[in-house]
Amino acid sequence: IELYTSEGCSSCPPADAWLGKLRDKPGLWTQFVPVQFHVDYWDGLGWKDPLATREFTAREHAYASAWGGQSVYTPCFVRNGVEWRPQWGTVGGPAALTGILALESDDGGAWRVSFTPGPAARSSPDGLYEVHIARLGGGIYSKVTAGENGGSTLEHEFVVLGVTSKVLSAGAAGGALHADLDLPRPLAVRRARRAIAAWITPHRELEPVQAAGGWLP
Repeated sequence: IELYTSEGCSSCPPADAWLGKLRDKPGLWTQFVPVQFHVDYWDGLGWKDPLATREFTAREHAYASAWGGQSVYTPCFVRNGVEWRPQWGTVGGPAALTGILALESDDGGAWRVSFTPGPAARSSPDGLYEVHIARLGGGIYSKVTAGENGGSTLEHEFVVLGVTSKVLSAGAAGGALHADLDLPRPLAVRRARRAIAAWITPHRELEPVQAAGGWLP
């Protein structure tokens, strides 16, 4: 579950709060993996979102282009690569994903990733898959002093503070695909909780075929 949001948008705090409540829901990390991307196209309204990056804005634009849309908006939910409106009951994406994704780390910084595609897993034309790993922050508080949310203190969960990606390499015939990569340097913000999220996509595509995540010490 992806949420595209901005501290400069007055419509976003309820969506942020809804995503934050998933922290206490059964199935977190095993049945669903929530991530929150902050975009920067509302920064001109008087408040510059400290969690927003151009990279995250470009990601939402890429989704909009894939859907045949002409514009982007916040708050925007994406489930399994499909535009989703949970409050209106839109299904949004397939009910089941395929493949086994596993991540291991000795120090929390360098990670070993393995992915075994299921028989029905969709792949790219070149047959390759990519892994994407994100640092997440929770318990992030922001005192907004200007713009549409001026005077509010906003709380965020599952905020993406950095993403890195790598193409998976083949191992033994019929075995798991694998990759070794380091977590990206996070945005410099205070956070009470740390987590990691990872998802597999066909090469150069956005729609995930499997995802996993978990809390970090």
